[in-house]
Amino acid sequence: MLDLMKKGILIGIGVASLTKDRVEELVEKIAEESKLSEEEGRKLVKELLEKSEEARKEFQDQVGKRVKEALNAMDIPSREELQNLKARIEKLEGQTSVEE
Repeated sequence: MLDLMKKGILIGIGVASLTKDRVEELVEKIAEESKLSEEEGRKLVKELLEKSEEARKEFQDQVGKRVKEALNAMDIPSREELQNLKARIEKLEGQTSVEE
């Protein structure tokens, strides 16, 4: 039953948006209704916070990946490519000033 409640919470709220305060509030409410022990409640809070953090990281990774794909599709150079061009320009400028 506890697993079913966890899944319901995760799905119903959106794991990535869970904050520590919100998780604790939800677990306290569930603990009262389900007669969870204090230890079970703490364990549930810990598990939900871990899942929330995992989902947030996954979301950030996916957003970063999509942004890179979009920039690549628009043929926008990366920071690394711009830095390489800058270095090449500086090198060429150094060569031309020596020749003058």
